[in-house]
Amino acid sequence: MATADDRDQRATAPRTPRAPAGTAPPAPAGTDLQSFAVQLRRMNGGINRAVHGFAGDQGLHATDVQALAAILDADEPMTPGRLREHLGLTSGAVTACVDRLERAGHIRRVRESADRRVVHLHYAADAKAVARAYFRPLAQAAQGARARFTEDELAVVVRFLQAMNEELRIPRSPGD
Repeated sequence: MATADDRDQRATAPRTPRAPAGTAPPAPAGTDLQSFAVQLRRMNGGINRAVHGFAGDQGLHATDVQALAAILDADEPMTPGRLREHLGLTSGAVTACVDRLERAGHIRRVRESADRRVVHLHYAADAKAVARAYFRPLAQAAQGARARFTEDELAVVVRFLQAMNEELRIPRSPGD
């Protein structure tokens, strides 16, 4: 039998909202869209501060650093045309970006194929070492965060990030 104290505790305890019949239960705290948006913005802000700091130290534009990341992450040798598509820039803007990166010693233009018109962009080894040293604190933060999770949890995180990247590649208009 419930005592007066039991009834008082139930009356003051926070209630968990119930989903209407036939609908999904509410998301656990911290997994709703707003929570994801806040955390992604915070992470993006931290990464952007690092990117802008590196750009400033190297006399580059933030877009130049995005180009370097695209060249570094490419599955095959990057070309100016593919870089233009990746960054969403005009041909002229990509040419200016590649010129700045080459002058600063960050990349090399190489004609490697039988078709001498094809130019491949390669991240210069010395410049890559400079970038690695600069971004080491970011890598250490990522390693520290990874250490807090199991391999199974990390696999889910990677799947989420892959899905986010896939979604971000889908062209959308504001208001979609």
